[in-house]
Amino acid sequence: MTQQTSFAARITRTPFAFDADRGAEARALFADQTGAVAELITGAGGCSPYLSGLMTRERDWLARALEGPEAALAAQARALTEMAEGDWTGDLSSALRQAKRRTALLTGLADLGGVWNLEEVTGALTDFAALAADLALKSAVATEIKRGKLPEAGEQDIAVAGGIAVLAMGKMGAGELNYSSDIDLICLFDEGRYGRDDYHEARASLIRATRKMAATLSEITAEGYVFRTDLRLRPDPSVTPVCMSMEAAERYYESLGRTWERAAYIKARSCAGDVAAGERFLNDISPFVWRRHLDFAAIQDAHDMRLAIREHKGTGGAITLLGHDMKLGRGGIREIEFFTQTRQLIAGGRDRGLRDRRTVPSLNALADKGWVPRDVAEALAAHYRWHREVEHRLQMVNDAQIHALPQTEEGMARIAAFMGRDLAGLKAELTERLSAVHEIAEQFFTQESMAGRALEMPAAPDALPSQAPERRAQPEFDPEVIARWRSYPALRSARAQEIFDELSPQILACLGRAARPAEALAAFDGFLAGLPAGVQLFSLFKANPQLIDLIADISGTAPELARYLSRNSSVFDAVIGGDFFAPWPGPEALEAQLGAVLDAERDYESKLDATRRWAKEWHFGIGVHLLRGLTDAAQAAEQYCELAASCLKVLFEHVAAQFAVKHGPPPGRGACVLAMGSLGAGRLNPASDLDVIVIYDPQEAEESLGTRPLPVRTYYARLTQALITAVSAQMAGGRLYEIDMRLRPSGTQGPVATSWQSFQNYQDSEAWTWEHLALTRARIVADSGGAAQGLGADIEAFRAALVARKGAAEEVLRELAQMRTRINAAKGGGGPWEVKIGAGRMQDIELFAQAALLMAGQAARDVQAGLAAAGQTGWITDEGAAQLTQSYALCWKLQVVSKLLTEGALDTDVIGRGGCALLLRETGQEDIAALRETLARLSAQAAAVIEAALQRPAAAIRQTGKEPARAPRGDMTS
Repeated sequence: MTQQTSFAARITRTPFAFDADRGAEARALFADQTGAVAELITGAGGCSPYLSGLMTRERDWLARALEGPEAALAAQARALTEMAEGDWTGDLSSALRQAKRRTALLTGLADLGGVWNLEEVTGALTDFAALAADLALKSAVATEIKRGKLPEAGEQDIAVAGGIAVLAMGKMGAGELNYSSDIDLICLFDEGRYGRDDYHEARASLIRATRKMAATLSEITAEGYVFRTDLRLRPDPSVTPVCMSMEAAERYYESLGRTWERAAYIKARSCAGDVAAGERFLNDISPFVWRRHLDFAAIQDAHDMRLAIREHKGTGGAITLLGHDMKLGRGGIREIEFFTQTRQLIAGGRDRGLRDRRTVPSLNALADKGWVPRDVAEALAAHYRWHREVEHRLQMVNDAQIHALPQTEEGMARIAAFMGRDLAGLKAELTERLSAVHEIAEQFFTQESMAGRALEMPAAPDALPSQAPERRAQPEFDPEVIARWRSYPALRSARAQEIFDELSPQILACLGRAARPAEALAAFDGFLAGLPAGVQLFSLFKANPQLIDLIADISGTAPELARYLSRNSSVFDAVIGGDFFAPWPGPEALEAQLGAVLDAERDYESKLDATRRWAKEWHFGIGVHLLRGLTDAAQAAEQYCELAASCLKVLFEHVAAQFAVKHGPPPGRGACVLAMGSLGAGRLNPASDLDVIVIYDPQEAEESLGTRPLPVRTYYARLTQALITAVSAQMAGGRLYEIDMRLRPSGTQGPVATSWQSFQNYQDSEAWTWEHLALTRARIVADSGGAAQGLGADIEAFRAALVARKGAAEEVLRELAQMRTRINAAKGGGGPWEVKIGAGRMQDIELFAQAALLMAGQAARDVQAGLAAAGQTGWITDEGAAQLTQSYALCWKLQVVSKLLTEGALDTDVIGRGGCALLLRETGQEDIAALRETLARLSAQAAAVIEAALQRPAAAIRQTGKEPARAPRGDMTS
């Protein structure tokens, strides 16, 4: 099969010859063509005077090009490039115009015949535009260099156009140029290539080169033109030159950039000149385009732009086909683009998968991520493709940059013939498609349907009074509280006030449904007072009214969480931007997700901030799930722990990689983070700090192998300090966790990182009984990557063996009794709601369980396993183990819930009725008095069990192969 036959076989449609005589003339030019190709030529020539003229002018070339259109355009591009490189200062004008004619002709026929789809058609036009701009610019710069006008530049600088980067905007940036399109370009130069003394001379030279490029492309000569070139999308075009420095442009976007410019940069692409410099610039301004948080405020901006365009262009009228603008009119191409780009602006800052430049793939991505219903995305994509085909036919008639349908029936009949359609059918489909697009766009920009995803928030259980089902009269709120809202920073701007005024009735109604509306109002007042700004968040509430129910629920139940939200309102993004109410994903999925987030960040500090944002969202989610009864306190404790461990694991690898840039990779087998305390045991409360030990194994290495090598001890000490800083430093995103390293060998006096050999020696011969107790809960949670995984396995094997042989009963019983005495002397028993410190409460039972594990020689980490071991060794009875389990479970529930409700000590008079209801729901108690009595009773029973066990003779505890341990030292009350 020949390529010509292949082209003919790919023809799926042909236009009708509107002008039969002109069609016959075109057919006569190609007498050797038959069948579908002949019909295509006849129809194209009979509908388009422009294509008819091109076929006359390029007859010989077209006959060859039809043998393989893709190869023909590729050969043309090579020939143009070789010609330019042969003499950069030669005249490219005629060759570029001939190439444009040929590209337009071949692309038009491939489009009309269905040989190429829309993407191939617009891609061919875009590729040629980029090549033309690149060659024209480099030719202009070469002339400047030859004349000695570009300081310190030589022939080698032609390849990067003297540092000028051409950004393709709009349809050219997206690879979607229409048939007779202008090209929108922004030209910037890399000022770093020129010294201070040469800057102004270089700037003037590059401006001249840019103007010459535009003239080469735009001027109409006897050969025609290449592309109408528009340079007005640059910053402040009325006062800035056609080529400006990247540094000046970046300053402008950071300080003065507007929403329409953000939308424009969605499609921006570095296409000519110094392409690499252009890509760096686009990367540098990505924070301007893509906001870190869900940007629902962009909806109103986009709607305002949409209405302004209608008013300016006069395209806002009803759909009457004659003269209707297929681009800017109702239901036109721009409405589909606005719909797509606005959704991208809302969520693209959080999800890089939504940052596609192209319209149809962007719609598909939005549907995949749940931002657009699948059927809506598919419908808009189909309408977009069809609209673009109509637009191309309009422009092919006379190579005119028009988008409006003809004003006459005769003109409409020509377009129908061009599309191979009957006029009535075309009109009906036009009306149907334009109306469908307009309806979708209008619905999107109304308040009722601006929500990003379908947000289904489960209601809180009936036990939570903020969701109580009974009807009640609207309460009378304190007018002074409401009156002062206008003075808060969040309501400074007129726009914030406007949005908030719309929201206020719903907010007050939700607060009024709380069990204690006055408490809910006071908590919401605290939330509002702490907000630094309001437009973004209020726009988020307006677009997603369900969030108002959530903040009202939180305000009525957990005022402390509401105050936390005022300082971290961006966590609301997680509710909209992800599967917020989906089941807990587990540690592996968390690690993968955080890893992807950090891999997408450009620099180290951004990674640390991104970790904080990501962790806060998940932390908030755990609290809300607990608040709404989707999880219980025990599940929440495990989830808080898995979140913290995931942060340490992923972050440590990035910290180690950053440290290795200067000092080389971790010498030897690297380092591991050994989690101690509650982190090691697998459960944390919302306010827990992290107890860790860092252990490294240098093997035979003495120093690292980097540009700035360090002795191994110094290397790992600084690496550990870098990890501590990465986790606990106060940054823009707050603090991730507090780190506590006092459980390392030698306590606060020892090095922050311990070598593997020293750790073994210390635990074998120097560690005290309490340190062996602490080791029963230890587990590896992170490593520096590479060979450190083997180190982690060795540490765990050593821990298990050590626990198996250490912990003679007589010594453990004595040390446990003394530790309890010291802790009680130092910290006392606490108040009636103290659940951590005191006889029979959390820490007391945890120490007892650790002692049981040590004496039993079991390496299990959790309290339940320790209590089971106590029974197996004969230390306590099954009944005693059950009593300890009951007390410990109640204490943990109270600890988790109370830390969610308040930062300070639990006070049931302060947390309000909503908070008390949450406590009662989690503990299964009828009222606060009963809860208090149950806590006291179970703690007393647990204390009695422990006291009795400590009186039991050591000989009565079943043990084998135990070595003696050292007596205690130091103050262990912490």
